[in-house]
Amino acid sequence: MVDKSEKFNWLVRVGYFSRAILYAVVGIIALTSAQKIADGTNGVFRAIEDFPAGTAILWIMVIGLAAYGLFRLCSPLFDIENEGSDAKGWGKRLGHLGSAVGHFALAYSAYKFASSDGGGSSGGGAQEAASGVLSVEFGGIILGLLGIAFFIAAFAQAKKSYTGEFMHRISGQAPDHTRTIGRIGYAARAVVFVVIGWSLFQAGFMSAGSEQVKTLGDAVASLADDGAIFTLVAIGLIAFGILSLILARYRIIPEMGPHGKVPSFRA
Repeated sequence: MVDKSEKFNWLVRVGYFSRAILYAVVGIIALTSAQKIADGTNGVFRAIEDFPAGTAILWIMVIGLAAYGLFRLCSPLFDIENEGSDAKGWGKRLGHLGSAVGHFALAYSAYKFASSDGGGSSGGGAQEAASGVLSVEFGGIILGLLGIAFFIAAFAQAKKSYTGEFMHRISGQAPDHTRTIGRIGYAARAVVFVVIGWSLFQAGFMSAGSEQVKTLGDAVASLADDGAIFTLVAIGLIAFGILSLILARYRIIPEMGPHGKVPSFRA
C-alpha cells in the first residue's frame, strides 16, 4: 500500500514535471512566436493544446501545477522546508506563499483550456481571481501584500542564482551542469517574479485595477519591447524548464509526517 508520504512525493514530482513543460514552452514561444507570447499565458496554453495529446498534457499540468502550489503552501503553513520562524525564515516562507498563489492561478488557467473553455482573455484566470479579491473588504491590501510576497520570492530566486544554494536539496546523482543551468534559470525567474509582483502591487495599493495583474506568460510578454532583456529571460526560462525536469527526478522531497500533515524535514 502506498502511504501518504509517498503519494505526496509523487504529486510533487508531477508538479515539477508540469512546471518543466510550462517554463520550457514559455521560453520557446517567446523566442519563436511573437503573436503567441503577445497573448500571454493563454497563448502558452493554446500552444500546449495544439500538441499531440495536448488536452491530456493540459490535464496533467492542472494536477501538477495544483500539486506544486500545495507543496509551496506547506511552507508557510507547516515549514516543510525547515526555513525557521525568524524574520529570514518567514521571508522565505512568504515567498513560497506567493509562488503557491501563482501556481494555483496557472493551474486554473490550464483547467479552463483542458475543459475546452478556451481560457477567456489573456491572463483571465489571474485577473478573475484578482477581481474577486478586490471586491471584498481589504481586498486591495491582500493583493498588495501578495505583490510584496512576489518581491520577496524574486529576491530569493536571485539569491539562489548567485549562490547556487538550490543544489543543497538536489541529489548528488543529478546530471553535470545542473548548477549552471539552475543559476541561469533562477535569474530569469527572478525578473519574471518582479514583473508579477509589481502588477499585484499596482492592483492592490495603487488602484490600477485587476486587469493589470499578470501571470507567467503575461509577465514575459510585457518584456517584449526590451530587446536583449526579453531574449535573455526567454533563454533563462528554457533553462529553468530543464532544471525543473531535473528536479522532477532528483529533488529531495521532505517527507510528510505519520499523520500526513506536519512534515518531517529530511536534509
